[in-house]
Amino acid sequence: MKTATFTTATKWVLDPAHSELVFKVKHLMISTVTGRFKDFSVTVETEDETFNLPSAIELIADTASVDTHNIQRDNHLRSADFFDDENHPQLVFKSSNYEVNGDEAKLYGVLTIRGISKNIVLNVEPGGIATDPYGQTKAAFSVTGKISRKEFGLVWNGLTEAGGVVVSDEVKIQAEIQLIKQA
Repeated sequence: MKTATFTTATKWVLDPAHSELVFKVKHLMISTVTGRFKDFSVTVETEDETFNLPSAIELIADTASVDTHNIQRDNHLRSADFFDDENHPQLVFKSSNYEVNGDEAKLYGVLTIRGISKNIVLNVEPGGIATDPYGQTKAAFSVTGKISRKEFGLVWNGLTEAGGVVVSDEVKIQAEIQLIKQA
């Protein structure tokens, strides 16, 4: 197992045309609602041109860009009941450690939502590194994880007539990330 603990030399930035940041949450505990952040950035610093030991990974998502394909729900998610985008315009993830184990990796870091910071662990599946037709070096990753929304102050909920909850506590995170190596 390898652990990152050194200075960096190569910088990578998000290719937004080939990336997405998605979340999934149960509604009424019988169906799943999918949402995404339309505006987000990712920067990565590595010691070399591989991702065996990245030393810094940061993701910033604009909370006002949340999109669930339902304007009423999106406005509710932007409100003080959830993201409170007027007072907390961004959610931020900063890495603390990256461990490679064969074809998989674990990304450890601090996620901050609504000013509340918690340590989380994400699963990373590297997709590979390739050069596109324009000569740009790109790297791709699939990232998954789960968080408790209530731990981040996203505590609004409603009850059904039968006493069930409207929105589950568990939020699944899924990201497809493509990065571009910077000169």
